[in-house]
Amino acid sequence: MTDAHTSRPIEVLLVEDDPGDVLMTQEAFKDYKIANKLSVVTNGEDALAYLRKQGRFADVRSPDLVLLDLNLPRRDGREVLRDVKGDPDLRRIPVVVLTTSDAEEDVFASYDLHANAYVRKPVDFDQFVAAVRAIDDFFIEVVRLPAT
Repeated sequence: MTDAHTSRPIEVLLVEDDPGDVLMTQEAFKDYKIANKLSVVTNGEDALAYLRKQGRFADVRSPDLVLLDLNLPRRDGREVLRDVKGDPDLRRIPVVVLTTSDAEEDVFASYDLHANAYVRKPVDFDQFVAAVRAIDDFFIEVVRLPAT
């Protein structure tokens, strides 16, 4: 799938430390034939370096969408979300919190930090694929994203 407004694949950054969840997301993209480019970083510090194009991430394309787990090593997802939404150069990038947490305080905290959506990760593969498809359909087919 491509952004209807730009006719190019969308750049998606997955910030996830669980190899199983990374694999499920990659498989969901593959099974659904999502043409968008999925890049993966496994901790909060790398997420911010990627978004700021620092160090080994100097030449990456800015993502059009971030899928962010909350429980990450080195800097947790709440800190990443706070930093992204507090940075004038990054705040327009939509961030979908994609996490196993169903805790009400995590939902409130994520929206207080200006997450664009909060999605609880299903543990069932088919439900997980459906959730990724729904995110992709909404943010790629329905929403007009800012040009990066």
